[in-house]
Amino acid sequence: MKTHLLVALAVALGAALSAQAQTPAQTPQQGLTVANFGGANGKAQDAAFIQPFKAAYKTDARGVEYPGDLAAIRAMVNGRKNEWDVVEVESADLKAGCDAGLFERVDRGSIPHAGMLLPGTVQECGVGAFVWATVMAYEPGRFKEAPKNWQDFWDVQRFPGKRGLRKGARYNLEIALMADGVHRRDVYATLATEAGARRALAKLEQLRPHIVWWESGAQPPQRLASGETTLSTAFNGRIAAANRERLSPLAISWMDAVYELDYWVIIKGTPRLELARNFISFATSEEAQLAFSREIPYGPTHLNAILRYDTGRSRPAASAPITDLSMAGSDLPSAPGNMRRSLAFDPGFWTRAGGAALEKLFAQRMK
Repeated sequence: MKTHLLVALAVALGAALSAQAQTPAQTPQQGLTVANFGGANGKAQDAAFIQPFKAAYKTDARGVEYPGDLAAIRAMVNGRKNEWDVVEVESADLKAGCDAGLFERVDRGSIPHAGMLLPGTVQECGVGAFVWATVMAYEPGRFKEAPKNWQDFWDVQRFPGKRGLRKGARYNLEIALMADGVHRRDVYATLATEAGARRALAKLEQLRPHIVWWESGAQPPQRLASGETTLSTAFNGRIAAANRERLSPLAISWMDAVYELDYWVIIKGTPRLELARNFISFATSEEAQLAFSREIPYGPTHLNAILRYDTGRSRPAASAPITDLSMAGSDLPSAPGNMRRSLAFDPGFWTRAGGAALEKLFAQRMK
């Protein structure tokens, strides 16, 4: 998947022309409710998506925070009482909710710029909202040299202190294998075997005396700042948001980061289906995606927005030479230079039966 993303991006950088989303002059005055994960992400969505959408479509819209599980959505669909219309979900929940009939099917024709979105963005029941990454974060002044990879994360002699890890098997087992020397391209093939699963869990158990588990995206930067942890996994956007408020910024290592997409879905049975589709089309347009990444550096799914974020150009001309961003530094997870050295999270692996078994085994072994 990652190879296709980079090839598509290279083609887009040469042409970089797309149709702009057509905004109707009027839409029904009934409001729209967008459920997201809140925090800095929710604030950025309000500034880049929700408020501009209200103005452009002359309708009411609001964002609400939810914890990210499907229970509330399932209750709404089963009770035929839609309190929300559009919801942000993680990639693993996209397939689970789609298979359970909780989401409306995507009408690709309602997204005029679909051809300019990253491959994999438009799915059966969802459209990619943005790309985010789980990265290694740290406070630079604590060490004589900067930690560079997950092997350093496990090295408590050279880099002493507690380690922050998100509670759960996902991401951690992938990271543990890379820390044990498995190349990112071989992670899921290794983890799918019984020996590979044992290897990942054994590697995590080596670090267990030093682990501080986190559950909220706000916790890693807070604990790094306080010194409770000295190295931590974190959402890249949360680190960037924290750095805007601190005099001593935190640093990120992008080597073997784990990236994935969050998706927009429409709750099955919403009476505001067309308005919800309009919102998704608006929120995945070039200008809205660029505005969102300016608020918080989660990666655009629109190829032109990726280019404009890192080059600063208003819009590339069709005759402009191809810009090689494959080695350029960036704070966007969807920038080619970061994507080429990161692991693409495989939600299908975790939604299969083997993923559930690993979650159970992780819970037993990592108490």
